[in-house]
Amino acid sequence: MFFSSPPWDSVDYWALDLETGGLDPGKDAILAVGMVPIRHGIIRLGESYRALVRPENGTRIDPRSVEAHQIVWGEVSEAPPLAEVVPQIERRLSEGVLLVHHRGLDVAFLKRAFRSAGRIWPRPRVVDTVDLLHKIARKSPFAAPEFPKEPPVLNLSRVRRQNGLPEYRAHDALTDALATAELFLVLRSAVGARLLRHLR
Repeated sequence: MFFSSPPWDSVDYWALDLETGGLDPGKDAILAVGMVPIRHGIIRLGESYRALVRPENGTRIDPRSVEAHQIVWGEVSEAPPLAEVVPQIERRLSEGVLLVHHRGLDVAFLKRAFRSAGRIWPRPRVVDTVDLLHKIARKSPFAAPEFPKEPPVLNLSRVRRQNGLPEYRAHDALTDALATAELFLVLRSAVGARLLRHLR
C-alpha cells in the first residue's frame, strides 16, 4: 500500500550539526550548533543559525574532542546555556524536516538536550545522509553486478570528495551543516527521490 507523500522539494529541511565535548550522548555536552535551511531545493545560507553553548554544571570537555573541533572552555564559558539554545533549535525544526549526517549521534544528543531544557522532543521527520549512502550502495550491485559489493564511505569529508564537492575545514558546526546540506542535494539526485518518502 502506498501512502501519500509530498514532493521532496515542497518541504523545508534544516541541516544540523553539533560539536560536542565527547561522543557519549548520555554525559557529554553540546558545545556548538550549526543549522542551515534548504527551501524549495535551494540552500539558504543567509538564514543559517550558529551558536556556541555553555556546558551545564561545568561538564568536562574531553581533550580528544578539542583536537577535532578546537573549542575550549574559554570560548564557551560566556556562551548562552543549553536552555536558551534549545528553543532556537525547536523553532527551526518545527518548520519541516531535520537533516543530519549520522542520526544515531545527533538525534541522541538532541533528545537529551531537550530533556535537560525541560522541553518535549518534537519528534521531527529525519532524513539522514548516511541512510542515503546505504541506499545508493544497495542499488549499486544491480547496476554493476560484476563488481564486488563494498560498504559505502560514510566519513562526511571523504564522501564529499568522492562526489566532487569542495573541501571545507571539518568540525565547525555551521560548516558541517552546510556540508551536509550540499551532500544531501547530490545524494537526493543520485537516489532519484521525487517524494519525501523516497528519502527515508
